[in-house]
Amino acid sequence: MLLKREGYPEEDILVLCTVTNIHYHSVFVRLDEYDKSGLIHISEVAPGRIRNIRDFVVESKKVVCKVLRVDESKGHIDLSLRRVNDNQKRTKIDEIKQEQKSERIIEQIAKNNKMEIKKLYKDIIGKISKKYKDLTSCFKDAVKNHSLLEELGIDAKIAGQLIEIIKLRFKEEEILIGGMLKLQTYEPNGIELIKKSLADASSVDKKVSIGYIGGGSYKVSVVSESYKKGEKVLEDALSKAMAPIIANGNGTAEFIRKQS
Repeated sequence: MLLKREGYPEEDILVLCTVTNIHYHSVFVRLDEYDKSGLIHISEVAPGRIRNIRDFVVESKKVVCKVLRVDESKGHIDLSLRRVNDNQKRTKIDEIKQEQKSERIIEQIAKNNKMEIKKLYKDIIGKISKKYKDLTSCFKDAVKNHSLLEELGIDAKIAGQLIEIIKLRFKEEEILIGGMLKLQTYEPNGIELIKKSLADASSVDKKVSIGYIGGGSYKVSVVSESYKKGEKVLEDALSKAMAPIIANGNGTAEFIRKQS
């Protein structure tokens, strides 16, 4: 990968590494993003007693590690393999894959314009580094703001070519919020009243979804490009659904948010 971060990694972050050497009580690795060496003591390779360290690590293989300690004066980076759970590993690997996808976009632009790949990458990353830590976070914002790259100082021609590919490779992200809505009324026309309140709630926005769960409970969800907009739509929908039920004091309405 083209990405090479300057300096040393911060403690407690996750880093992708390549195993370079395996000793009896330790494993030496290369931090792919920093181009620096690190060490995993046998006690940090896996929980429990380890009889053969090679049962857990293989030379040249990629591993996701947690940074435990950094001593810049000595150039030492102590890492842990056992303190990274499966979910953290998947998240880090996905992050790296996304960045590699972004780098391939740079490579394609460089080839199309007969430019040196590393030179173009260095120029672009230099322009965006004051605001973004990597290409991917910048490109994802560029999907929403097509003038972003030019605003960051990237040549207009290159920026235009980048945007065309970015729009194809990165879909605009959406967030999902919602929960369970409980409605109960003792009005004679209670069924019709609830149906109408739910219909009114659904009509607030096309991204509002309401489904029946059972026992007077309904699943309410909103898809939006931001939490702020999503929360506003959800608030309006819930108001439409709950207000008519509790207006005359002969019913109850409760919303239980789903925890993300």
